[in-house]
Amino acid sequence: MTRNYELVVIGAGPGGYTAALKAAGFGMRVAVVDEDKLGGVCINRGCIPTKALLHASNIFSMMQHCDDFGVSTDFISFDFAKMQDYKKRSVVQYRKGVERLFAENNIDFIKGTATIRRNKTVEVVGEEGREYLHADHIIIATGAKPIIPEIPGIHLPGVINSDRLLAARSWNFDRIVILGGGVIGVEFATIFQALCSKVVIVEKGPHLLGPMDTEVALALEEQLREKGITIHCNSELESITEDDGLTCQVKDLKTGEKNQIRANQVVVAIGRTPNMDHLLGEDVSLEVRGGRLVVDGDFMTSEMHIYAIGDVVSKTQLAHVAMAQGTYVVEKIAGKRHSIRLEAVPNGMYVSLPIVPSCIYTVPEIATVGITEQTANALGLKVRCGVYDMNDNGKSIITRREKGFIRLIFEAYSNSIVGAQMVCPRATDMIGEMATAIANGLTAEQLSRAMRAHPTYSEGIADAIEDAMKEKKEPRP
Repeated sequence: MTRNYELVVIGAGPGGYTAALKAAGFGMRVAVVDEDKLGGVCINRGCIPTKALLHASNIFSMMQHCDDFGVSTDFISFDFAKMQDYKKRSVVQYRKGVERLFAENNIDFIKGTATIRRNKTVEVVGEEGREYLHADHIIIATGAKPIIPEIPGIHLPGVINSDRLLAARSWNFDRIVILGGGVIGVEFATIFQALCSKVVIVEKGPHLLGPMDTEVALALEEQLREKGITIHCNSELESITEDDGLTCQVKDLKTGEKNQIRANQVVVAIGRTPNMDHLLGEDVSLEVRGGRLVVDGDFMTSEMHIYAIGDVVSKTQLAHVAMAQGTYVVEKIAGKRHSIRLEAVPNGMYVSLPIVPSCIYTVPEIATVGITEQTANALGLKVRCGVYDMNDNGKSIITRREKGFIRLIFEAYSNSIVGAQMVCPRATDMIGEMATAIANGLTAEQLSRAMRAHPTYSEGIADAIEDAMKEKKEPRP
């Protein structure tokens, strides 16, 4: 028996459930298929649980320095199992909110493995057997899965990926090696350093955070080193052996020098690759390039009425990017005016947003949006840069979080803001103001008209604007 829908979404992560809710709001009959729980990786094994552990570990770290604030205590400890319980409760609460919205909007959630067949039919194999869904339109939102490199010893019991780490119940992280210095790697390094682990990061690139602005990455690197985290950039993990723990052999790619690092656990966090397992049946062929599904400017694949969004198509692997793309596609299908502006990269391999906030929840937080000064230089764009050192910010002094900066990039002649980089507390909240300003082409003068309360971290924005607009400050080519 075949069930008929106007839209079938494969993948129940942020992109998938956002698309489903949007479509249901337009009156469509919608089904979402996923082999795991509603919410996908983000809610169940990614954004939400990671940030919950970051919050818990940061509280423990702050309590270790509570004497600075006149608060005394005889003994500070943490219970890792209870932290994991707190994380789980946060995940369940968030997921229940999405489940409630599905119920209110009459969206069918079907648990099982989805395979696209010809004539816009989706075969689902689940706990209750096999069934078929026919759809007028299909959206693929299957996300990504961890990359596991081919390294001797990579499958030893103590070598885990981020999914398994978040599920751990017992503490065995006194010494931890993290393979990969990207967003996932540095966030886990922040968690375990705060919990007094000896943390080592091994990164193949010249600095942490890959494509991130170099100055931002180096500022984070400096602060992580000050906290006691050992960082090996321009290095690769050659092998892992087991002998009363794990021994990692790390090679310096510049000097050829080899070091052995002891660890209880090795966390593999070198990135994620599009998840297309079991997605396409033998009678369906979608164009794939560079490991990603190829889409046009409206996110349609090489097959009419089959769309793809999120990590399976985009190099920018962020939940809010997938959510924006899901909204865009459903508005396209429904013939509605677009509420979100998207632009396609010319090579057609993937689609990116023109204004995408990028946030990293380390201590201090990192947030960027728009272009960097480096990008402006590469484009031949003349800009004015305003920088404010958070050492002088009143709120930073009060909270003892002085280190960091805010940098704003303005087009030199129009004075319109085109980029922002923040390394400071609450950066991930404040970057929204900058994204809105860039999206609406606001100038430095327009941004200056709004008062910012005192004392707040956001006062640094006003100071960075003032620095950029100093008459003596010449545009940078």
